[in-house]
Parts: sequence; structure tokens; C-alpha cells
Amino acid sequence: MTLIHLNYAIDLRYGVLHDIAEKIWRGESIDLAMGHFNRIWQGDANERILRSLGLAANPPRLVNLTSPESLAVRGVAQRLGELLEREVQFTGTEAKTAWLSNPAAAVDILGAPETSLESMLNWTAHWTKNEGSSHGKSTHFEVRDGKY
Repeated sequence: MTLIHLNYAIDLRYGVLHDIAEKIWRGESIDLAMGHFNRIWQGDANERILRSLGLAANPPRLVNLTSPESLAVRGVAQRLGELLEREVQFTGTEAKTAWLSNPAAAVDILGAPETSLESMLNWTAHWTKNEGSSHGKSTHFEVRDGKY
């Protein structure tokens, strides 16, 4: 068995980048309480999940699928604001802790995800500007108390 922990897969219709871009586009403030997050493009995640089938072991092997770097919500929002040509408003301050995954073992075995953050930001901004479809479900990435 392989236990796969997927930390914030991004799709143009869903994900942390989508949530942030939509808020910026609508003129809503970005909550900074959860100041950092991980991300992986859904296509990269799918490819790694399929490759993880060959990693099955007993006891089960744990694989954290995400990018090796953690991202600052503030920096990502500022870059999306530039791409969307919108002013970004923030509320709150970054907490000293965040829920992040360490994908070092998965990166050693499967390599780093190929899709760059800049590509994902550009795609997300273009999708948002052109009113692309959405699953209409927030990730609630900014929630720190577990209550959605």
C-alpha cells in the first residue's frame, strides 16, 4: 500500500491560487492568517500518483505530493494582483505556524514537479480574467481552527 498525502493540488477551476485570484478579482481582501502553503499542479499530482503505484510496501509507504518549496500567501497574492491588474487588499497577519508538507522523500524518488509556479500564476490570472468556470468550492486554506 502507498498512502498519498496530496497538499493543495491546483486546477484552474479549484485550489488556493484560484481562491486568491477570485478574491482579488472581486476586490475582496486576502486573509493572511495562514501565511504559507504548498502547491502542486493537478497534472503533476496525477502523474506522480500513477508512478506511486510501484512504491507500494508493507507497512505502507507515505508519500507527500507537493512542491518542495512553501509559498507565502502575501507574495503569491501580490504577483496575482500584478497579473490581474488589480490592487490587492490584505487582512490579518501571518501566523508563526502553517500546515505544510515535507515532500523530500517523494522528490528523491519521483523528482520535483515540473510545472512552475509562474506558469500556474499566469494560467490562473488568464482564467480569472476570462471568467473561466469554477467548481464553486473554496479550499478554506486560510482557516486555522478546522471549522469550514
